Amino acid sequence: MPAATHAVLASYLRRLQEAAAAAQQQQQQSEDRQTEDMSASPVSTIPSPPSSILSPSINPKSPVFLEPSIKPSSPPSGPIPPSRYPIAADTYHPQYSPSSSYNGSRPLEPPTNGNGIISGHHSPKNDDLPYSSESWSTYPLYNWSYKQHQPQPSIPPLSFYYRPHRLEDIAPRDTISLIIALFFDFVYPLTPCIHKPSFMADLHARKEERDPLFFALVMSTVASTLVQVPRSYLPMERPIVRKLAQGHDATQHAAFGEAAHIAVTLRMHEEASYEGLDPIECEVRRRTFWLLFGADKSMSILLGRPICLRDEDCTVHFPKELDDDITPSAYLPQPHGKTATVSGLNYTSRIFALLGEILVRIRVDKRSPPQGQFATARLEEVQSLHQRILTALIHAPEPLRLKSVHPQSRLPLPPEYGGAGFRQATFAEVKDFFDNPNASRANALNPFLVMQANLYVTQQLVRFVIEQYRDELIVSLQGSIDETQVAEDREAVASDLLNILHSIPIQSIATNGPSLVHKVRFVASTLLDAVRKAETAPASAARAHAYLWDFLSILSEIERNYLFVQ
Repeated sequence: MPAATHAVLASYLRRLQEAAAAAQQQQQQSEDRQTEDMSASPVSTIPSPPSSILSPSINPKSPVFLEPSIKPSSPPSGPIPPSRYPIAADTYHPQYSPSSSYNGSRPLEPPTNGNGIISGHHSPKNDDLPYSSESWSTYPLYNWSYKQHQPQPSIPPLSFYYRPHRLEDIAPRDTISLIIALFFDFVYPLTPCIHKPSFMADLHARKEERDPLFFALVMSTVASTLVQVPRSYLPMERPIVRKLAQGHDATQHAAFGEAAHIAVTLRMHEEASYEGLDPIECEVRRRTFWLLFGADKSMSILLGRPICLRDEDCTVHFPKELDDDITPSAYLPQPHGKTATVSGLNYTSRIFALLGEILVRIRVDKRSPPQGQFATARLEEVQSLHQRILTALIHAPEPLRLKSVHPQSRLPLPPEYGGAGFRQATFAEVKDFFDNPNASRANALNPFLVMQANLYVTQQLVRFVIEQYRDELIVSLQGSIDETQVAEDREAVASDLLNILHSIPIQSIATNGPSLVHKVRFVASTLLDAVRKAETAPASAARAHAYLWDFLSILSEIERNYLFVQ
């Protein structure tokens, strides 16, 4: 999953987090007002005697451990520091615009760094503030209650600090709209994290000019599209595309880490957290969580990173297999005989759940290798996982099934496959797909063909990981393993992966972008290493590995066309 896609998920989750924080703050303020009303009494309005009479031992230089008990839970003096992300707390308040005054005082203009970003290192004088710092100072204990019940100025909402953004400042609005349309055509089937009707309604209403988090969501959606669609489809010069879409590994991992943290904080992994949500919010949250779940497992196997979202911690259900015909009050029935696009996400999530199970076992056993009967029990578990991954897609709906050969059937490869003529023709298709704006988009626009490539390649990746660890357990138990059988198993993976890639149009494979290339390269590189280490290998296995290497060069060409480095 590209870094820009992680940013889309992070932007959506920031909106959820800010909405939850605003609701919690409002509830806390309501409870505080009730508490103050109950505790208020005429005695509290009488000025207290001097401190020298009541508490001569308490002075401004009290011990440090006493300070928390004498400080009121009110905002400090000086301007409110900006949050990490400029947010509007769901609504924009024009009455607090910098051109108007606040509480009859001078206009409050937060300092900026010249780029419209609020500076967090400015310490204005007290007379620059709309209220006096003295009213928020730390008071001695004896008159704390008296000061707390004095009329105090309200704090401006966070939207007061927000400067509106306009899409036209980034690119012409028609161009942005075209890129958004490309997102729903090419990217959405793989990452259905947006409810299209409500998103488009907010976009037409220019919500991004009032809500900075929606602006961030729109721009991250644009970036995600730019890195996943053929460059010939983009109505922009390459330097502009590079500027909008450029990212790096640090950005990707930071965006994923933030998104995963917010999801867990909101308890999106627990089914109970979805009670009381309207249907749209409920389904978008489920889709977002399972996209994060899959990205977590993918990064774990391909980059060797720890697993953040473990299956045993998750009780959340899969999204309902419905398209976006969902309203805030009801789930509209899916038309009979029509497979929902989100079905691909659900089956991919099942495969990633199996990957999570094997990765957890591998890493636990690496720290404490099982011995004796425990190793035997572990081998039985791994063999059960192997059977489950082989049958993971047998109940997939018809549009998600391969049409020519089933991935588990090792049929002979066509004689022309892997030859110079085949490679030349495939390279020509790839070049035409990326460079020719008039090339046919039929296969690339078929969401189920695109999802087939992702589903079946991911299945073979997980199958390969399971078989590798199964063989390691056998060696630890028996001291050796049948090398011939290992070679046959490797040949089976290579042959099935080749059959999958050969069964799906190259345009549909290319639409998956670099994420699919990484999966194929992971299997291919390990297979070739295994061949080099083996003393002997059947001719058919060597031929299949050579074909896979040839096809990997085509996938590398696909990946190269997605990188904005030239």
